[in-house]
Amino acid sequence: MGKHLNEIKISTPGRVCLFGEHQDYLQLPIVACAISLRISIEGSRRKDDLINIQLPNINEEETFSLKEPIIYSKERDYFKSSVKVILKYGFTFSSGFDCIVDGKIPINAGTSSSSALIVTWINFLARMSDQALQLPADELAKYAYEAEVLEFSEPGGMMDQYSTSIGGIIALDFYPSIKVTRMNNSLKTFVLGNSHQPKDTKYILSHVKDQILNVDKILKNYNSDFSLQTIKISELKKYSKLLNEVQFKILEGTIKNRDITVIARNELSKRNPDHKVIGMLLTEHHSVLRDILKISTPKIDGMIEAALAAGAYGAKVNGSGGGGCMFAYAPENADNVRQAIEEAGGEAFIIVPDTGSREEVEELVK
Repeated sequence: MGKHLNEIKISTPGRVCLFGEHQDYLQLPIVACAISLRISIEGSRRKDDLINIQLPNINEEETFSLKEPIIYSKERDYFKSSVKVILKYGFTFSSGFDCIVDGKIPINAGTSSSSALIVTWINFLARMSDQALQLPADELAKYAYEAEVLEFSEPGGMMDQYSTSIGGIIALDFYPSIKVTRMNNSLKTFVLGNSHQPKDTKYILSHVKDQILNVDKILKNYNSDFSLQTIKISELKKYSKLLNEVQFKILEGTIKNRDITVIARNELSKRNPDHKVIGMLLTEHHSVLRDILKISTPKIDGMIEAALAAGAYGAKVNGSGGGGCMFAYAPENADNVRQAIEEAGGEAFIIVPDTGSREEVEELVK
């Protein structure tokens, strides 16, 4: 049990996927980095059972009662699903809250704004519950995954919840079981570029996921020992006659992305990683995402080319793709890269790796 609080402010970072887009739901490894654009929820206790949430960034407000049965009233009703999940795990509430949400993470742009919001909200609820618990980061991620993905049968993996909960740079393995490894945090400045192209994350995830899962099924029917985790790229040709050209390409792209991720992870495990090698691998990863998985856009490609021409070490599309953001690794000349991305039509943010979900103590001091 922790100390009962009357008010608290919790904030959580967004994230970029350094390596491993469209890999986590295949139980393949990823490397993600929490970033210094955050979302916060500040709230205080009420004397009744109502939860009132102000969302000034999107000019919305939500109100519901803790005593009423939780019935979802919209698609992805995350505030309610989070309450439902945390109640399931034995948390109780003697009162409701007045809350205000403030976010700096680009919305619907591949930087994990939804997961960061849910992680923040569950962290807030646990701290303000009758149990007054500070959840370990991995438990916070687990609850957030249930509230975001399982409650609404979404197609996403677990990268976003773990990355935003834990913070820093993490490698996430799913096979044979989930394992989180905190990586060397010596990476420096990135520039995030928002294309402001709307993206249909749900469609892109399910479209790419359905294709590769279908390939996996075909190959397992042919060879029960086939595994995306262990197949070598040199062994793929023997399966080419079982697949059409598109299916073989997406299989090849998936294995290339897996191998790039492993190489990058090994580099990041060194005491002094080669920052230019990391940049080169980012750009190589993007070429697979662009040419094989086809999740980039001409505008994002233009922003990436501009960033590289301005001196970035490497750059790639971020998240599920189809719009949203790209990012460039620019430890030496971030201002030049930021300007180049803006001239290519993007909104640019200079960012650095950041800590995970946390209480903001100083900002509550009146």
